[in-house]
Amino acid sequence: MKLNTKHFGEIEIIEKEIITFPNGLFAFEDNKKFIIINNPDKEIPFKWLQSIDNPDLTFVIINPFIFKSDYDFSLNESAIEKLEIKEEKDIAVYNIVVIPEDINKMTVNLAAPIIINVNKLLGKQIILDDNRYSHKHLIVQEKQNAKREA
Repeated sequence: MKLNTKHFGEIEIIEKEIITFPNGLFAFEDNKKFIIINNPDKEIPFKWLQSIDNPDLTFVIINPFIFKSDYDFSLNESAIEKLEIKEEKDIAVYNIVVIPEDINKMTVNLAAPIIINVNKLLGKQIILDDNRYSHKHLIVQEKQNAKREA
């Protein structure tokens, strides 16, 4: 299937890799179908969550454990049921990244992770009831703190 996107031009997507978000993402509830586009440079940890419903809508995402190894939260029973999760290994976790002009001020939303059941290709964005995490967590600062602690 071909998809003409704003940021990537025309891309070929594999329909069996489309992830369904029954409730959409926060503030984008009408967008239910997405695909993850991997970064061709394996050294760069960012990926893209591209909407199928709106080819102009793309989010930069990252696996939070790459830069914040102590990121920890629990899924409630409702999310586990909706995502049809049977085992922890079925889950992929991503967070949305905002990259401003000054890359040192790049932030990640740790307060609202995106959870994907990689077997069922079902996704859900959840809001954590945990004041340890911000919706504007500075990534560069986190990496600098990790280096100091090492």
